[in-house]
Amino acid sequence: MNLKNGPVIALISALLFGAGTPLAKLLLGDGVDPWLLAGLLYLGSGIGLGLYHMIGRVAGAVPREAPLARGDLFWLALVVLAGGVIGPVLLMIGLAQSAASTAALLLNVEGLATMGIAWVVFREAVDRRLLLGAFAILAGAVVLSWQGGPGDFGMGALAIVGACVAWGIDNNLTRKLSAADPVQIAMVKGLAAGSVNLVLALAHGATLPPLPAIAAAGAIGFLGYGVSLVMFVLALRHLGAGRAGAYFSSAPFIGAVVAVLLLGEPVTGHLVVAALLMGVGLFLHLAERHDHEHTHEAMGHAHRHVHDIHHQHEHGPDDPSGEPHTHFHRHAPMTHRHPHYPDLHHRHGHAR
Repeated sequence: MNLKNGPVIALISALLFGAGTPLAKLLLGDGVDPWLLAGLLYLGSGIGLGLYHMIGRVAGAVPREAPLARGDLFWLALVVLAGGVIGPVLLMIGLAQSAASTAALLLNVEGLATMGIAWVVFREAVDRRLLLGAFAILAGAVVLSWQGGPGDFGMGALAIVGACVAWGIDNNLTRKLSAADPVQIAMVKGLAAGSVNLVLALAHGATLPPLPAIAAAGAIGFLGYGVSLVMFVLALRHLGAGRAGAYFSSAPFIGAVVAVLLLGEPVTGHLVVAALLMGVGLFLHLAERHDHEHTHEAMGHAHRHVHDIHHQHEHGPDDPSGEPHTHFHRHAPMTHRHPHYPDLHHRHGHAR
């Protein structure tokens, strides 16, 4: 894999999600209930990706990816539960009891939770350069969100932090599914999370907005939640959760820039400082060179691949021809040295 692909994919994911935020705010300005909007955005994601998946398969235009296997369903259920149910519910509880400035600031905890869980629990490799870069990106997001005042850091704030931790768990568990079809993963998550949030919002007393607002929410959800999540799953495949989470933390800055360009919002000192901090953080990550001797244990899995240095296997009569292609294959033990990220084939331990 070209090492440049992973960061680019992660930044595209952040771009789509960040750009969707100010557009979604326009719908909130039209009086759409926030919880209901979350449901419509997720459903737009799931339905849009479902149509893409179905039409693409019929036309033969969708790249063949490994489908979700039976063993993936447990992890997918946890992903939907953590990121699609617990996270949004805790966020709604927190928003009801917290100042808007406090909520905006605390939502940046998601990036920190994603990176912390990846590095502490899943033992992804990290050095001082990456830590400094990650905290520079997060500091930029905090500066961008800060509107002055300590706000209310009570139970509402704890609920928002809980939501961010749930999304951090979601991001790390999704890494376990990253070999499978990212469109299928995002589609299932969108449909499940959208249905749950919509039902909860309607039960809470929300009413459906006019059809144009529903269509707009669906379109924003398809790009900002659906396609963005597909890109994020691919980034997890190439980068691991910690690095993908760091790049994705640039989404608030991207959203602010889109708001300036499309909505005419002013260029503030917060935006300039955030740009500088995030620029430093992204540079430190892009300049990373993780290169050491490492050993690949024997393993077998299915995912889309080409016959590079890590895929020197033989094909059976039923395996597809042409590249890239998808089929179950086995990796023999191998020890070598080259630059790499903690991708599908480099989730090995490191000396502490």
